[in-house]
Amino acid sequence: MLVAPHVSAAARAMPPSPPRLHRAPTGPGFRTHAGGPAFVREPRDELFLLAVGDFVSRPTFYETGAERDDRYTRLVRRLAVEDPEWTAGLLRWLRGEGNMRTASLVGAAAYVRARLDAGASGGPSNRSVIDSVLQRADEPGELLAHWISTYGRNVPQPVRRGVADGVRRLYTSRSLLKYDTASQDFRFGDVLNLVHASPDPAKPWQGALFRYALDRRHHPERAVPPVSDPLLTARRALTETAADERRAVVTGPDGPARLAAAGMTWEALAGWLHGPMDAAVWEAVIPAMGPMALLRNLRNFDEAGVSDEVAAGVAERLSDASEVARSRQFPFRYLAAHRKAPSSRWAAPLERALGHSLANVPALPGRTLILVDRSDSMFWDTVSERSELTRADAAAVFGTALAMRAEQADLVEFGWGSAAVPYAKGEPVLEVLKRFRDMGGTYTAKAVRKHYRAHDRILIVTDEQTAPYEPAVPADTVPARIPVYTWNLAGYEPAHGSTGRHRHTFGGLTDAAFRVVGLVEAGREAVWPWASGATDRTRSARVSR
Repeated sequence: MLVAPHVSAAARAMPPSPPRLHRAPTGPGFRTHAGGPAFVREPRDELFLLAVGDFVSRPTFYETGAERDDRYTRLVRRLAVEDPEWTAGLLRWLRGEGNMRTASLVGAAAYVRARLDAGASGGPSNRSVIDSVLQRADEPGELLAHWISTYGRNVPQPVRRGVADGVRRLYTSRSLLKYDTASQDFRFGDVLNLVHASPDPAKPWQGALFRYALDRRHHPERAVPPVSDPLLTARRALTETAADERRAVVTGPDGPARLAAAGMTWEALAGWLHGPMDAAVWEAVIPAMGPMALLRNLRNFDEAGVSDEVAAGVAERLSDASEVARSRQFPFRYLAAHRKAPSSRWAAPLERALGHSLANVPALPGRTLILVDRSDSMFWDTVSERSELTRADAAAVFGTALAMRAEQADLVEFGWGSAAVPYAKGEPVLEVLKRFRDMGGTYTAKAVRKHYRAHDRILIVTDEQTAPYEPAVPADTVPARIPVYTWNLAGYEPAHGSTGRHRHTFGGLTDAAFRVVGLVEAGREAVWPWASGATDRTRSARVSR
């Protein structure tokens, strides 16, 4: 997730390019939102930080959701024309490794609209970009709904064809049961009608599935699942069970097997059962639940009285390293789960799961100063619309994890003032988090001056919104040869520090950015995350500062 790597040999061979980040003149447009001195980001840096730190339409302390959405769309539209290869790579990576679903869909639509308006044809095709951001079966419909609400009902051919490509990859019996619901603006049948997607020749069953999806949408009275599809026929048999017999079917000896064979999720089960989700019902459906569903329902398990034996199985799955890796959950998800379900039987497995989710945090050698922003703006907005956790929570999680993994680290919280946060190696991360406080404004350089003592590196986890009269970051007390890594969680336009050989800015809410710290210090080439391994001159030039 590198934003500002050192200059590569290939890049130095290129003609000089405009500076990607420069100290701005004073004035209302050239300061942080909090009033401190600011630096202007190069558009690619600004878009990257905004994309990985943003949830579409979510307001932050200093910007409304509409302002952030508008800035994001303007940047995508500009770069889709000026640098389509980079922009297409960003959008593809956002939906994949970045796991930012809505931002990638909105960005892909903006990419296509801008290039059609400009008559641009170079770089990745519009069709391929649309296809690249569709990774879940409800997303073709979501992208079409967004396009029509934003750009009108005239859906151009590249969008239709890109969506059709995604449909052929993603529409399966299981995805139909999960995502083709009345709550969706665009049902599977609506999408098929609009894009005229033909079945994949390599999937002979897909033609019958498409016809069934069309019937479900337009002729539900005659919609019958294909007899050759065991999942859909099992679901139909289950749903046709009389209401007064359903509980007995679920809680009977073959209940879990029947639920699994019918692809019955806990959400669908809750609506179909017409009765309480008590312990017996939960115990029947738990074997078929995924890691995220388990995390969301720990409190429900406790309130329903799920047995200790079943709870132990849930705990084992939650804390399994391979399960954690497959689930791709952000580390703060485990903190959120712990706060919502604080019973003792979940605390230890959630702590282990949190540890597994941070496996990529490097064990930094030498002495490291870690500064965690605890200013008011970090507490104001949450990390997602469904979460109660703030950016301050996320910063504390990652700062603590870095300290735990480092050879020797000073962990500091800062705001108007600053203070060391005590911790011990091997101590549960969740316990250390209880020691962080709300510290008011943002005096970053003041904290650097107070706590820097010839450390080998400085890492600052922040939203970069320094206060008025605050000098540039880092303070003059830090030699130019000492690496300073800023991890920006919010993606605001102004930057709090200047560029340089040992000055780097990262972004986002995952721990993947920290992997690059070791690469930079080992002297290896660091590039945009979707361009790793690229050797062409264009990409090399784009990673230079």
